[in-house]
Amino acid sequence: MTPQSIAGFLVLDKSTGISSMKALARVRVLARDTAKGAKSGHAGTLDPLASGVLVIGIGRPATRLLSRIVGASKRYRTEIDLSGFTPSDDLESDVEPVSIETPPTRDHILSTLSRFEGDIMQSPPAFSAIKVDGKRAYQLARENKLDSLPARPTRVHELSLVDYSWPTITVDIHCGKGFYVRSLARELGGALGTGGYCLSIRRTAVGPFDLQQARTLSALPDSIEESDLIGIEDALSLLECDIDVRGGEPA
Repeated sequence: MTPQSIAGFLVLDKSTGISSMKALARVRVLARDTAKGAKSGHAGTLDPLASGVLVIGIGRPATRLLSRIVGASKRYRTEIDLSGFTPSDDLESDVEPVSIETPPTRDHILSTLSRFEGDIMQSPPAFSAIKVDGKRAYQLARENKLDSLPARPTRVHELSLVDYSWPTITVDIHCGKGFYVRSLARELGGALGTGGYCLSIRRTAVGPFDLQQARTLSALPDSIEESDLIGIEDALSLLECDIDVRGGEPA
């Protein structure tokens, strides 16, 4: 009889400089003996320059739930530089400085942030994985064949200004599926009459899964066992509690 493979969820604290798929590939290597070729996947891509929570499902019972986790709300903390724009809306491309006569006040920033809460339309970054005529948007943008993408609906539950010291602001974000942190930086800068690009992006939670549960790749054992994972029943309980906390509100 073939031994049953492990099944459950690993909450990874992905570092910068590595793609979500490369992080998943590394986890697959560490689980190759215990997962025994079972399916695995992750619940929502993080850009290579972003860090934080990446929920990985190992085994078919877990991967079947990944779409539900992808639909859960997300939390981020980002540092935004208001002194310029970049084509990629982050540090992947060169900064184009913006001349600012008078930096915005904290109150102006707070009032402007409030305009981005609720159900909003947001234009995804040109440097994104969205497909346009069969090609990834970022490929077209790097070839100077794409300047912008049409706006899409998304939901922002809350934006909180954590810190402000010109030209940098730190913002905590609680948002729904399909929200782009880099787009917030660009569109906020446009609304303020300043620049706006992300210096850093850190995802702090995906639904009920947060950094307190997360482990870095370097902290994982050489062979991932069932005890290293959040079990299916425990994950379902966490997801149900998350829905109850949000009052059944869709992400």
